Amino acid sequence: MARLLWWCSIAAATACLVGGCHGEPPPEVAAKRAAAELAQIADEKSQLVTVLSDDWNEFRAVLRRYERAPGEKWVAVGKPIHAVLGREGYGWGRGLHGSGAPPGRSGPTKYEGDGRSPAGVFELGTVYGYAAEHAELELPYVQATDSLRCVDDSRSRNYNRIVSTENTEVDWSSAEHMRRDDELYVLAIVVEHNSEPTRGGSGSCIFLHLWEGPDKGMSGCTAMGMDELQALAAWLRPGASVLLALPRGEYEALKRPWGLPIPSAFVPRMK
Repeated sequence: MARLLWWCSIAAATACLVGGCHGEPPPEVAAKRAAAELAQIADEKSQLVTVLSDDWNEFRAVLRRYERAPGEKWVAVGKPIHAVLGREGYGWGRGLHGSGAPPGRSGPTKYEGDGRSPAGVFELGTVYGYAAEHAELELPYVQATDSLRCVDDSRSRNYNRIVSTENTEVDWSSAEHMRRDDELYVLAIVVEHNSEPTRGGSGSCIFLHLWEGPDKGMSGCTAMGMDELQALAAWLRPGASVLLALPRGEYEALKRPWGLPIPSAFVPRMK
């Protein structure tokens, strides 16, 4: 009987170590489970755009596209392309993955004016552009007029919103012109970072848009060449696509719990 009781105590102690006493898992296991439950990409999402950098502070990145049928694995679409991020790299944003770093992960947090692109998982929204129309696009498209502004003043009630000065009272001291004097916003795809609800100071006006070149980081957006931007915009479908933006190390850590594809080893040659 003594031997049986000894074995039972050993079994109970082992169960506590593996699964946690009183049915609660150890903190590190609980964190991994919480991260997996929080940011699993919804089954109805059939398009995935990944943008991976080498580390948190690197602004050069590689963009890949994937598709899947319901219940199937992700399949690569087209070739990887070069992209650039905010000049300071990545910082955890606010999106489908939650607010800031997921449970069990670390890294800088995105805030207004930090020069970082938001890291995480995000919906892709409306496309803004200079042309009157883009018949090839399936995403909602709005022509950028001289009156459109994206408000980046965190004190404004219109913070992180695109509004027109023709019908909106100006309560901001800083805002981006959606129709710029250059071509950077000739096509600008909205990244739904820090929206619904918006938190003041957590970052605003994040887009996928045209770059100034492969060696110059942006203020916080993700940018690429014109041909690649046009192809991406034409490929995206409303309600079907998500952007996953991460340093490579975070991608590897979250690949299994988030059900992410294995990126190809191929990296395009820099033009």
